Amino acid sequence: MHPMLNIAVRAARAAGKILSKNFGVEADLNIQAKSQHDFVTEIDKAAEQAIIRTIQKTYPDHSFLAEESGAHEGATPEHQWIIDPLDGTTNYLRGIPHFAISIAYLHKGTVQAAVVYDPLREELFSASRGAGAQLNGKRIRVTKQRDLNGALLATGFPFKRKDLVESYQNVFGSLFEQTSDMRRAGAAALDLAYVAAGRMDGFWEFSLQPWDIAAGGLIVREAGGLVTDFAGGHGFMQSGHVVAGNPKVVQGILSKARPHLPSSMK
Repeated sequence: MHPMLNIAVRAARAAGKILSKNFGVEADLNIQAKSQHDFVTEIDKAAEQAIIRTIQKTYPDHSFLAEESGAHEGATPEHQWIIDPLDGTTNYLRGIPHFAISIAYLHKGTVQAAVVYDPLREELFSASRGAGAQLNGKRIRVTKQRDLNGALLATGFPFKRKDLVESYQNVFGSLFEQTSDMRRAGAAALDLAYVAAGRMDGFWEFSLQPWDIAAGGLIVREAGGLVTDFAGGHGFMQSGHVVAGNPKVVQGILSKARPHLPSSMK
Protein backbone atom coordinates (compact mmCIF):
# COMPACT_ATOMS: atom_id res chain seq x y z
CA MET A 1 0.00 0.00 0.00
CA HIS A 2 1.21 3.50 -0.83
CA PRO A 3 2.36 5.03 2.50
CA MET A 4 0.14 8.08 1.96
CA LEU A 5 -2.84 5.82 1.29
CA ASN A 6 -2.25 4.09 4.60
CA ILE A 7 -2.40 7.46 6.38
CA ALA A 8 -5.49 8.49 4.38
CA VAL A 9 -7.31 5.31 5.40
CA ARG A 10 -6.43 5.90 9.05
CA ALA A 11 -7.63 9.51 8.83
CA ALA A 12 -10.88 8.55 7.08
CA ARG A 13 -11.71 5.98 9.72
CA ALA A 14 -11.06 8.50 12.50
CA ALA A 15 -13.51 10.93 10.88
CA GLY A 16 -15.95 8.12 10.19
CA LYS A 17 -16.26 7.36 13.90
CA ILE A 18 -17.29 10.96 14.56
CA LEU A 19 -19.85 11.04 11.76
CA SER A 20 -21.35 7.66 12.64
CA LYS A 21 -21.61 8.46 16.34
CA ASN A 22 -23.50 11.69 15.70
CA PHE A 23 -25.64 10.61 12.74
CA GLY A 24 -29.33 11.11 13.55
CA VAL A 25 -28.67 12.98 16.81
CA GLU A 26 -30.03 16.29 15.53
CA ALA A 27 -33.21 14.55 14.38
CA ASP A 28 -33.66 13.02 17.84
CA LEU A 29 -33.24 16.44 19.41
CA ASN A 30 -35.95 17.88 17.13
CA ILE A 31 -34.15 21.22 17.05
CA GLN A 32 -34.84 24.15 14.72
CA ALA A 33 -33.39 24.43 11.21
CA LYS A 34 -30.69 26.99 12.11
CA SER A 35 -29.58 24.94 15.10
CA GLN A 36 -29.52 21.81 12.94
CA HIS A 37 -27.24 23.57 10.49
CA ASP A 38 -24.95 24.75 13.28
CA PHE A 39 -24.87 21.25 14.76
CA VAL A 40 -23.86 19.63 11.46
CA THR A 41 -21.27 22.36 10.85
CA GLU A 42 -19.68 21.50 14.20
CA ILE A 43 -19.65 17.78 13.30
CA ASP A 44 -18.16 18.68 9.91
CA LYS A 45 -15.38 20.67 11.58
CA ALA A 46 -14.70 17.97 14.16
CA ALA A 47 -14.36 15.33 11.43
CA GLU A 48 -12.07 17.61 9.42
CA GLN A 49 -9.83 18.27 12.41
CA ALA A 50 -9.63 14.54 13.13
CA ILE A 51 -8.39 13.99 9.56
CA ILE A 52 -5.84 16.80 9.73
CA ARG A 53 -4.54 15.73 13.15
CA THR A 54 -4.10 12.15 11.97
CA ILE A 55 -2.12 13.24 8.92
CA GLN A 56 -0.03 15.79 10.82
CA LYS A 57 1.12 13.18 13.34
CA THR A 58 3.18 11.67 10.53
CA TYR A 59 3.55 14.61 8.13
CA PRO A 60 3.48 17.87 10.13
CA ASP A 61 4.86 19.96 7.24
CA HIS A 62 2.28 19.00 4.60
CA SER A 63 -0.27 21.45 3.17
CA PHE A 64 -4.07 21.14 3.20
CA LEU A 65 -7.08 22.28 1.22
CA ALA A 66 -10.15 21.46 3.27
CA GLU A 67 -13.82 22.29 2.73
CA GLU A 68 -14.42 23.78 6.16
CA SER A 69 -11.14 25.48 7.05
CA GLY A 70 -9.82 26.31 3.59
CA ALA A 71 -6.18 26.32 2.51
CA HIS A 72 -3.25 25.82 4.89
CA GLU A 73 0.21 25.98 3.37
CA GLY A 74 2.79 23.94 5.22
CA ALA A 75 6.55 23.98 4.99
CA THR A 76 6.39 21.52 2.08
CA PRO A 77 3.65 22.85 -0.24
CA GLU A 78 4.46 20.26 -2.91
CA HIS A 79 2.76 17.78 -0.58
CA GLN A 80 -0.94 18.63 -0.32
CA TRP A 81 -4.05 16.91 1.03
CA ILE A 82 -7.51 17.79 -0.32
CA ILE A 83 -10.20 16.94 2.19
CA ASP A 84 -13.99 16.81 2.34
CA PRO A 85 -14.88 15.56 5.83
CA LEU A 86 -18.57 15.20 4.98
CA ASP A 87 -19.65 14.94 1.37
CA GLY A 88 -23.43 14.79 1.41
CA THR A 89 -24.06 17.28 4.23
CA THR A 90 -27.75 17.72 3.42
CA ASN A 91 -28.25 13.95 3.46
CA TYR A 92 -26.53 13.80 6.85
CA LEU A 93 -28.62 16.68 8.17
CA ARG A 94 -31.86 15.03 7.04
CA GLY A 95 -30.98 11.59 8.35
CA ILE A 96 -30.46 10.11 4.89
CA PRO A 97 -27.76 7.44 5.24
CA HIS A 98 -25.77 8.38 2.14
CA PHE A 99 -22.63 10.43 2.73
CA ALA A 100 -18.88 9.96 2.71
CA ILE A 101 -15.44 11.22 3.66
CA SER A 102 -13.14 12.13 0.77
CA ILE A 103 -9.35 12.42 1.13
CA ALA A 104 -6.81 12.87 -1.67
CA TYR A 105 -3.03 13.22 -1.45
CA LEU A 106 -1.30 15.28 -4.16
CA HIS A 107 2.40 15.55 -4.92
CA LYS A 108 3.30 18.56 -7.04
CA GLY A 109 -0.34 18.94 -8.07
CA THR A 110 -0.92 15.33 -9.14
CA VAL A 111 -3.22 13.05 -7.13
CA GLN A 112 -1.21 10.05 -5.94
CA ALA A 113 -3.50 8.40 -3.36
CA ALA A 114 -7.21 8.64 -2.63
CA VAL A 115 -9.87 7.38 -0.24
CA VAL A 116 -13.66 7.72 -0.30
CA TYR A 117 -15.15 6.19 2.84
CA ASP A 118 -18.80 5.50 3.62
CA PRO A 119 -18.73 4.91 7.39
CA LEU A 120 -22.31 3.67 7.75
CA ARG A 121 -21.92 0.92 5.14
CA GLU A 122 -18.25 0.46 6.08
CA GLU A 123 -17.30 0.70 2.42
CA LEU A 124 -13.81 2.04 1.79
CA PHE A 125 -12.96 2.88 -1.82
CA SER A 126 -9.26 3.54 -2.38
CA ALA A 127 -6.64 3.96 -5.07
CA SER A 128 -2.94 4.60 -5.53
CA ARG A 129 -1.68 6.10 -8.76
CA GLY A 130 -0.65 3.28 -11.10
CA ALA A 131 -1.72 0.54 -8.68
CA GLY A 132 -5.45 0.16 -9.36
CA ALA A 133 -8.58 0.82 -7.29
CA GLN A 134 -10.15 -1.22 -4.53
CA LEU A 135 -13.28 -1.54 -2.44
CA ASN A 136 -12.49 -2.99 1.00
CA GLY A 137 -9.31 -4.50 -0.41
CA LYS A 138 -10.85 -6.08 -3.51
CA ARG A 139 -10.10 -4.82 -7.01
CA ILE A 140 -12.85 -2.82 -8.73
CA ARG A 141 -13.41 -1.90 -12.37
CA VAL A 142 -15.74 0.39 -14.31
CA THR A 143 -18.48 -1.25 -16.35
CA LYS A 144 -18.11 -2.48 -19.92
CA GLN A 145 -21.20 -0.57 -21.06
CA ARG A 146 -20.73 0.02 -24.81
CA ASP A 147 -22.81 3.20 -25.20
CA LEU A 148 -25.55 5.28 -23.58
CA ASN A 149 -28.33 2.90 -24.57
CA GLY A 150 -29.41 1.26 -21.34
CA ALA A 151 -26.78 3.09 -19.29
CA LEU A 152 -27.39 4.16 -15.69
CA LEU A 153 -25.92 7.58 -14.97
CA ALA A 154 -25.42 9.58 -11.79
CA THR A 155 -25.62 13.37 -11.62
CA GLY A 156 -26.12 16.31 -9.31
CA PHE A 157 -28.00 19.59 -9.71
CA PRO A 158 -26.07 22.89 -9.94
CA PHE A 159 -28.05 24.39 -7.06
CA LYS A 160 -25.39 27.05 -6.39
CA ARG A 161 -25.12 28.08 -10.05
CA LYS A 162 -28.57 29.23 -11.16
CA ASP A 163 -27.01 30.61 -14.35
CA LEU A 164 -26.27 27.05 -15.44
CA VAL A 165 -29.70 25.57 -14.69
CA GLU A 166 -31.10 25.92 -18.21
CA SER A 167 -28.02 24.32 -19.79
CA TYR A 168 -28.11 21.58 -17.16
CA GLN A 169 -31.78 20.82 -17.80
CA ASN A 170 -31.16 20.61 -21.55
CA VAL A 171 -28.23 18.23 -21.08
CA PHE A 172 -30.29 16.16 -18.63
CA GLY A 173 -33.16 15.88 -21.09
CA SER A 174 -30.89 14.86 -23.95
CA LEU A 175 -29.19 12.16 -21.89
CA PHE A 176 -32.38 10.94 -20.27
CA GLU A 177 -33.92 10.20 -23.67
CA GLN A 178 -31.19 7.65 -24.41
CA THR A 179 -30.19 6.18 -21.05
CA SER A 180 -32.10 3.72 -18.90
CA ASP A 181 -32.28 6.09 -15.92
CA MET A 182 -30.54 8.77 -13.89
CA ARG A 183 -29.70 8.96 -10.18
CA ARG A 184 -29.24 12.08 -8.03
CA ALA A 185 -28.07 10.79 -4.64
CA GLY A 186 -26.47 13.94 -3.24
CA ALA A 187 -22.82 12.95 -2.67
CA ALA A 188 -20.49 13.42 -5.65
CA ALA A 189 -17.59 11.53 -4.05
CA LEU A 190 -19.78 8.45 -3.67
CA ASP A 191 -21.14 8.89 -7.21
CA LEU A 192 -17.58 8.70 -8.52
CA ALA A 193 -16.75 5.75 -6.27
CA TYR A 194 -19.86 3.93 -7.52
CA VAL A 195 -18.78 4.51 -11.12
CA ALA A 196 -15.39 3.02 -10.26
CA ALA A 197 -17.08 -0.01 -8.66
CA GLY A 198 -19.33 -0.60 -11.68
CA ARG A 199 -22.54 0.35 -9.86
CA MET A 200 -23.08 3.28 -12.23
CA ASP A 201 -22.00 3.50 -15.85
CA GLY A 202 -21.17 7.19 -15.73
CA PHE A 203 -21.40 10.46 -13.84
CA TRP A 204 -21.67 14.10 -14.87
CA GLU A 205 -22.11 17.31 -12.94
CA PHE A 206 -21.51 21.04 -13.22
CA SER A 207 -19.58 23.32 -10.86
CA LEU A 208 -18.16 21.01 -8.21
CA GLN A 209 -15.30 21.84 -5.84
CA PRO A 210 -11.83 20.19 -5.80
CA TRP A 211 -12.62 18.34 -2.56
CA ASP A 212 -15.69 16.81 -4.21
CA ILE A 213 -13.74 15.20 -7.03
CA ALA A 214 -10.01 14.88 -6.26
CA ALA A 215 -10.22 11.48 -4.54
CA GLY A 216 -13.09 10.03 -6.57
CA GLY A 217 -11.43 11.09 -9.80
CA LEU A 218 -8.31 9.04 -9.14
CA ILE A 219 -10.38 6.05 -8.02
CA VAL A 220 -12.31 6.11 -11.32
CA ARG A 221 -9.13 6.38 -13.39
CA GLU A 222 -7.45 3.56 -11.51
CA ALA A 223 -10.57 1.44 -12.08
CA GLY A 224 -10.09 1.83 -15.84
CA GLY A 225 -12.31 4.85 -16.40
CA LEU A 226 -11.92 8.35 -17.75
CA VAL A 227 -12.49 11.65 -15.96
CA THR A 228 -12.71 14.80 -18.09
CA ASP A 229 -14.29 18.22 -18.29
CA PHE A 230 -17.04 18.84 -20.86
CA ALA A 231 -14.46 19.81 -23.48
CA GLY A 232 -12.90 16.36 -23.10
CA GLY A 233 -9.86 17.87 -21.39
CA HIS A 234 -8.27 17.71 -17.96
CA GLY A 235 -9.47 20.99 -16.51
CA PHE A 236 -12.17 19.53 -14.28
CA MET A 237 -10.31 20.28 -11.04
CA GLN A 238 -10.23 23.96 -11.98
CA SER A 239 -13.71 24.31 -13.52
CA GLY A 240 -15.59 21.76 -11.41
CA HIS A 241 -17.39 20.53 -14.53
CA VAL A 242 -16.95 16.75 -14.57
CA VAL A 243 -17.74 13.73 -16.72
CA ALA A 244 -16.64 10.25 -15.60
CA GLY A 245 -17.16 6.67 -16.65
CA ASN A 246 -15.74 4.07 -18.97
CA PRO A 247 -14.32 5.62 -22.17
CA LYS A 248 -17.33 4.82 -24.35
CA VAL A 249 -19.84 6.19 -21.86
CA VAL A 250 -17.81 9.36 -21.39
CA GLN A 251 -17.67 9.82 -25.14
CA GLY A 252 -21.45 9.41 -25.33
CA ILE A 253 -22.12 11.92 -22.54
CA LEU A 254 -19.81 14.51 -24.12
CA SER A 255 -21.42 14.06 -27.54
CA LYS A 256 -24.97 14.48 -26.21
CA ALA A 257 -24.07 17.35 -23.87
CA ARG A 258 -21.99 19.52 -26.19
CA PRO A 259 -24.85 21.14 -28.19
CA HIS A 260 -26.48 22.34 -24.96
CA LEU A 261 -23.46 23.79 -23.18
CA PRO A 262 -22.54 27.47 -22.80
CA SER A 263 -19.51 28.45 -24.88
CA SER A 264 -17.37 28.72 -21.75
CA MET A 265 -17.70 24.96 -21.14
CA LYS A 266 -17.04 23.68 -24.68
